[in-house]
Formats: sequence, C-alpha cells, structure tokens
Amino acid sequence: MPALGHVYWRGFLRLQLVSINVDIYGATETGAEIHFNQIHKPSGKRVKYEKVVPGIGPIESSDIVKGYQVEPDVYVTMEPEEIEAIKLESKKTIDMVQFVDAGQIDARYYERPYYVVPKDEVAAEGYLVIREALEKAGKVGLGQLTMQGREHLGVIAPTEKKGLLLNIIRYEDELRKADKYFADLEAVKFDPELVNLASELIERNSGPFNPKRFKDTYAEELRKLVEKKAKGQKIEISKSEKPQPSNVVNLMDALKKSLKGEEKQPKTARKRKSARS
Repeated sequence: MPALGHVYWRGFLRLQLVSINVDIYGATETGAEIHFNQIHKPSGKRVKYEKVVPGIGPIESSDIVKGYQVEPDVYVTMEPEEIEAIKLESKKTIDMVQFVDAGQIDARYYERPYYVVPKDEVAAEGYLVIREALEKAGKVGLGQLTMQGREHLGVIAPTEKKGLLLNIIRYEDELRKADKYFADLEAVKFDPELVNLASELIERNSGPFNPKRFKDTYAEELRKLVEKKAKGQKIEISKSEKPQPSNVVNLMDALKKSLKGEEKQPKTARKRKSARS
C-alpha cells in the first residue's frame, strides 16, 4: 500500500458488537494553497510580532495564560493544568449510534472530510460489510469521536472505491439562526413567470457534477506570477477595466436574453457543454 500521509486518528469504528480497527486521514489537500508572509520591504526580512500588554510593554510567553471574557475588560483566567484536567480522554471508538438519510443533514453542518481506512487485511472484511450495508440502505451513520481533547460529531458515509468517508459536522449550537437574515423576504412579491424562465435556464445548464470542470484560476495565476518574479522576470501590470453598466433594464429582460443566448448556441455545442457539466 502506498504511503498515505499523516494519521489524524487511530481507533475503532463500531456497529453494536462489531468493532473494526481503522485509521483516519485528511481528505483535503492544503499544500495547494498559497500562503504569504509579511515582509519588511526595505530589508527583505520577515516581520515578527512581539507579545505586548498595553501600559506594560513586551512580556514573556511564560507569563501568558488563557482567559475567557465575562464582561468588558474582565476575564476568567485558566491555568494550563486546569484546562488539561477537563480535556476528554482520547476515546478510541466511533460508535455509530444512529442512521439517517444523507439528504436529511443540512449542508451548513458539514465542516471537514476525512478518509476512514481499515487498519489491515483482518479489518478489511468487516469494514466492507459495514460500507456495503450503508450504501444498500442509502444511509449514513452518526457517531462521536475525540480528537485533540475535544469531542466531535461525525457522519460516516460510503464513498467511491469501496471506501468510507468521515465528515466532521458542527453541533446545533454552532450555527447561527437563519431567521434574522431572511425575515424581510417574506413580504417580497415576485412574478411566477419569472420563475418559469429561470427554471428553464437552470434546466438547460444542468448536468452531472464534475469537479474537474472547476479550477481555482486565481491560485494558478498567482503561482505563475510568483514563479516569474522569483526568476527575476518583469511583471507587466495591466490596467483593470471597470465593469460596464448592464443594458438589461429589468429581470424579465435579463432572463429572456439569457435564454436567447442559449438558443443561439448550436445543438452540438449545447450537448457537448452538458456532457462536460
């Protein structure tokens, strides 16, 4: 088996009395991101920051403790050993205690994905049995696990290549209520004909999800720019053009013009576009 990288968690995936020895790996690639440091331009050296207390000045790291704000400028301070004492012991089991349809879980709850991998050949059979049973039922399993001293809620779901995916999801009290953001929309009226036009436009541009179609072009161009500058090449800065005012006078016109634009495309081009979607 090829090297899989850093193991984030190691323990057991359990379904009642069936326990499967598994390892959990990060499913996202952070190495593709570009990170900048702040640099002092005259010297070319990296900027560092001192820890400073207003009215006192620079302080030692050993004098810093964690504090929770209870009132303006009033904090309850916690010593490291006090926080350590309440950390959850590293529970080494993910108990799948409930099973639900994946579509029942609101997308806002999903936080980050991990791959769940059987520890060895002995664990592989039970792993595949649980995986196939989840897929056959069209369900995902809910359970909790402890990582880095905190208890997380997780969703176990079948994924491609006979694998299992763990998605860490947020607890209910971590989400803001939507009411205040959308309250004013209840009073807004709209023309049902506009919905029909928008629905037709959506239908014409629908197709299977293909993540390969979408690229982070900003990151790609930024990487090229960094490489050019590292080689001493001159960077040409073009003047950005301001967006021109739209000629569309209302929503009805905008939708109709969008549909006409679709109609002007040759049928073969539309079919090719749909296949790429």
